Amino acid sequence: MKKSIVIKPLPFIFNLILSLGGGLLVGLLTNPDEKFKSLTAPPLAPPAILFPIVWSILYTLMAVSITLVISKNSIKSEDAAKVYYLQLIVNFIWPFLFFTFGFLTLSFIWLLLLIALVVVMIVRFYRVSPLAAYLQIPYLVWLLFAAYLNLGYVVLNP
Repeated sequence: MKKSIVIKPLPFIFNLILSLGGGLLVGLLTNPDEKFKSLTAPPLAPPAILFPIVWSILYTLMAVSITLVISKNSIKSEDAAKVYYLQLIVNFIWPFLFFTFGFLTLSFIWLLLLIALVVVMIVRFYRVSPLAAYLQIPYLVWLLFAAYLNLGYVVLNP
């Protein structure tokens, strides 16, 4: 008999508010100014409207994943949760480096750190809940695309 997947409502709501709310707050605080908009964008740069849509989906998947992980209530789930919350903080800092301060190279290096943390997170999630890990694959793919874009801005705007 298959196990059913149970998402506990309160932890899910907390994590959804944390991820979506944090992302919304960061988005409002780091609105790109005219200087950023005057930079040369790399090829394949999507329209600005796509970013909040994609991030909303990714943050929702993150909330589902971390809720699945913490529901296991084990040492492995605690370790995985620590990496999750650390990567979320690193994620929230990146837009300030890139948009607010215009540190294009530093933000690229920061993004590589984030990617490494997400890979570690996925591995730790997998040990607790394979589904939670699989739900983070789109996030990793998006971060790799973001790294391409970030590096493109570095190269095209010396």
